[in-house]
Amino acid sequence: MSHRILKIHPNDNVLVALTDLSLGETVTYDGASIILPNDVQAKHKFAQQELAPGQEIIMYGTLVGKAVHAIPTGGVLTTQNVKHQVSEFAGKTQTTGWNVPDVSRWANKTFMGYHRADGQVGTGNYWLVIPMVFCENRNVNTIKQAFIDELGFGQQDVYKSYVQQMVELYQTGKLDEIERLSVQNDQLYGQRRIFENIDGIKFLTHEGGCGGIRQDSEALCALLAGYINNPNVAGATVLSLGCQNAQTSILEEKLQKINPNFAKPLVILEQQKEGTEQELLTQAIRRTFLGLVEADKQTRQPAPLSKLVIGLECGGSDGFSGISANPAIGHTSDLIVALGGKSILSEFPELCGVEQELINRCVDDKTADRFVELMRAYARAAEAVGSGFDMNPSPGNIKDGLITDAIKSAGAAKKGGTSPIVDVLDYGGYVTKPGLNLLCTPGNDVESTTAMAGSGANIILFTTGLGTPTGNPVTPVLKVSSNSKLAQRMPDIIDIDTGPVIAGEKTIEEMGEVILDYIIEVASGRTLTKAQQLHQDDFIPWKRGVSL
Repeated sequence: MSHRILKIHPNDNVLVALTDLSLGETVTYDGASIILPNDVQAKHKFAQQELAPGQEIIMYGTLVGKAVHAIPTGGVLTTQNVKHQVSEFAGKTQTTGWNVPDVSRWANKTFMGYHRADGQVGTGNYWLVIPMVFCENRNVNTIKQAFIDELGFGQQDVYKSYVQQMVELYQTGKLDEIERLSVQNDQLYGQRRIFENIDGIKFLTHEGGCGGIRQDSEALCALLAGYINNPNVAGATVLSLGCQNAQTSILEEKLQKINPNFAKPLVILEQQKEGTEQELLTQAIRRTFLGLVEADKQTRQPAPLSKLVIGLECGGSDGFSGISANPAIGHTSDLIVALGGKSILSEFPELCGVEQELINRCVDDKTADRFVELMRAYARAAEAVGSGFDMNPSPGNIKDGLITDAIKSAGAAKKGGTSPIVDVLDYGGYVTKPGLNLLCTPGNDVESTTAMAGSGANIILFTTGLGTPTGNPVTPVLKVSSNSKLAQRMPDIIDIDTGPVIAGEKTIEEMGEVILDYIIEVASGRTLTKAQQLHQDDFIPWKRGVSL
């Protein structure tokens, strides 16, 4: 790899600037010299040769757009001169082989996890408190206030202290000293925890459960059932009002479908049956406390790496994401699959344009047809409301070189590595098959990570080129930067920097191995991710339908 420009695939007709390039500068690729007719910012693409109006733009070896008008040799690709375009797709046209990576180095390695009765192994040990409907959010928050500080799970409110200091300076006439005040953030957690083997109590408030279409309520029940069944969860308390669409009976049906032998402690309370709010809360707090006592008896024990279930996510992507961070975690996924583990690739709008490649990686026609069905249904739903996958790139994506959804998707798909696709699941489905699984979710970062945890992920790898401060309540989210500038600018949210790939200091494979070693530390509880340290517990269920 040149340290200045890169051609990702031999069939590409565009080059990527790895550093800022200037107007009039001469760059050389494959013996040919290109005099740049304009500045090219790092992460952006420029034409390797002159492109005629209507000519296809090829990147990552696949169709990612077409020229709207003539683009000179060295000309920068922009939203003005390139339009989104992708190839058609159908069923399997061939079977793609897989070069299984050498995993002998990790063959006998283990992580320290929480073994569940159903054979799953958690990387954490959490208790959940969940409302079936938004009407119960207030009661859930009341339980949260009662428990968090008393059990030692609270976070020091450094910003409250910061405001108190400013108030004191204002009251004593020392306004000029406010500029010199700084936030002291040396203590992320409160006092010593009462339950040493419990990593936290998580409160999953949401705005669903009623008022929308019944399908959304059913999907919410499936998602919540997945969270309760997630190996990182020891047990749960569920609060229901009673009259909402998302009935507890539906939750129990979904849980039974996921796991017929479900054996975790589960407290379900219905306010319209319990009587007064005080009676409901008293019983919920008492039974939750007793559940915590039981959950605290579980301890971490060695587990094979085949028990890892890795979610693969990208958010705040840039023009380097598909070159460094995404293929790096893609190699990590391949390693985990080779070790007998599971991985999950989601964000269907960001698989637009690479469908045929993924179809050909499916293990059989049934799996391939399921992917085609879900992709086409999702695309129709987007078009029905006047949108489409082509509108996926955000202003931040475009500013940093991802000017069409096809360019973004071709790089995003690299998160899935090269292993065969063993299963395709709709939203709310639970992963059961070892190997790479596709999960239908939106491209929205939090909606997607929320779904992957609900599908059983016990670790999530999250790549970012611009910086995204997000995490998940029950599944550790390990943030991977595509470039070193981001890692240096936002060290509080970045766990691993894949910038050395761009600098030519590490290969994709070496970086993927580094990430796997880091996963083992996080999965064993020896290292907290930055998202865990910052208590980033984002939870947004996907609402597909209209409100009624």
